[in-house]
This record gives sequence, C-alpha cells and structure tokens, in this order.
Amino acid sequence: MSHALRVFFVGGRISYRALFNWISPGMYITTMLGSPLFQILFFTYLGRYAGGQSDDFFIVGNAVQVSAMAGIYGMVMGIANERQFGTLSPLLATPANRLAVFAGRGLPFIVNGLAVSTFGFLSAWALLDFSPDPSVLPALAVVVTITVVSCTALGALIGSIGLRARDVFFAANLVYFLMLLFCGVNIDVSDLPGWMEAVGRAIPLTHGIEAAREIVDGAALADVAGLLATEAAIGAVYAVAAYGLFRLFEAEGRRRASLETY
Repeated sequence: MSHALRVFFVGGRISYRALFNWISPGMYITTMLGSPLFQILFFTYLGRYAGGQSDDFFIVGNAVQVSAMAGIYGMVMGIANERQFGTLSPLLATPANRLAVFAGRGLPFIVNGLAVSTFGFLSAWALLDFSPDPSVLPALAVVVTITVVSCTALGALIGSIGLRARDVFFAANLVYFLMLLFCGVNIDVSDLPGWMEAVGRAIPLTHGIEAAREIVDGAALADVAGLLATEAAIGAVYAVAAYGLFRLFEAEGRRRASLETY
C-alpha cells in the first residue's frame, strides 16, 4: 500500500512537472489565468447587456466552468503525452500499480482546477462586485471540488482514448468548448432544447454549476446533496470507463506491439 501511495503522489507530481519541459511559465499563466479571467468578464458584461440573468448567474457558471480547463486539457496531456513523447513503453514496463499510476496523474490537475476556479471567483469579487455571504464559502468550496474531480475524470477518459487515437487534442478542445453550450454555463440548462439538456445532464459540470448557484443564493449544502451526488456519480462513471480503456489499450498494445505507433 505504501508503495502504491508513493507511486500515486510522486508519480503524479513528476508527470505534472514534465509538462513544463515544453510549457513556459508565461504560456501557462496566460492560458490558465488570463483566458478564464477574460471569459468571466466577457460573459458577465454580455449578460448585463442582454439583461436576462443577474451577474451572479454568469459569474458562478463561468468561474466553475473554467476549472474544467485543467481537468480536461491537463489530464489529456498527462496521459496521451506519454505516448506522444515515447515514454509510454518504459512506464508500462514497470511493475507499478496501474491504478496508482493512472489516478496519480489526476491529483495535480484537480489542485490546478481548484486554483483556477478560486482565481475566477476572486477576480469577480475584485472587478465585478461579486460578494456572496462569507458563510456560503465552505459549501461552495465543496461543490467546486466535486465538480473539478468529475471534470478531471472526463479528461482522463479522453486522455485514455489518446493512447490509441491519432489526434486526441482536437477532441479535448471540442469537448471543453461544447461544455460551455451544453452544461448551462451561460444559459440555464432547462432552457435548452430537450436533447441538449439530456446531453448536458449526462456529462460533468452541469449539476455542479446548478449546485454552486444555489449555494451562492443561500442554500445549505444539504439542500444540494442530490445535485452533488449526481455530479459525483457521473464523475465516477467516467473515471471507471477511463481506467477500463487505459487497461484495455495497454493489453492491446502489448499484444500487437503497438503501444507507441500512430
């Protein structure tokens, strides 16, 4: 167990650090902080102009959604880049616990997603007069944490597909931006066409955003327990599917000697 935990924590940290062999700090800060900031500002001011919802509706929706950037893109790079950079075969040649190897890659991106979402809320407080009651902040933190974990599970699924697909980064971009449309970030999910609402409720983020909005409006954590349970269950389904694909593609890659072929 201690060896598996070491693989989980140390392996995840090393995998995260490896990203900075090709991502400069300037690029990282611009992408992970600059882009979310302007997204929150843009949609909040657009919402003010349209006059359909309050500022809090757009601030909460976008501040939670930007956390998916780390979960989706980060996990795709953390898994699929092993194949692209030629390190997949040495990694899978080790006797390390596969679940620890796989799950450990998600921990840094969960922390990263929480940091991005926190930055988004703080920016809204500083620039958009977003001022929820301080008593709701612990519950809001719980909601955002569950949502980030769920989004990271979706990113792990896409990353696992990248162990076989030729260009998974297009899929990651597509999924991330479609979440803006399907998950009720700027349009209430109940106002979407029926098929879009059904899709949105089957993917991470949707129920987390609903719960976060209710918390900011003054609801207690117990009042959104159903939404959080649904969000966690969706994340668990994606996580199990992601790990299943990871093991399947590992076995198929060994059998066909195609772990790193394109």
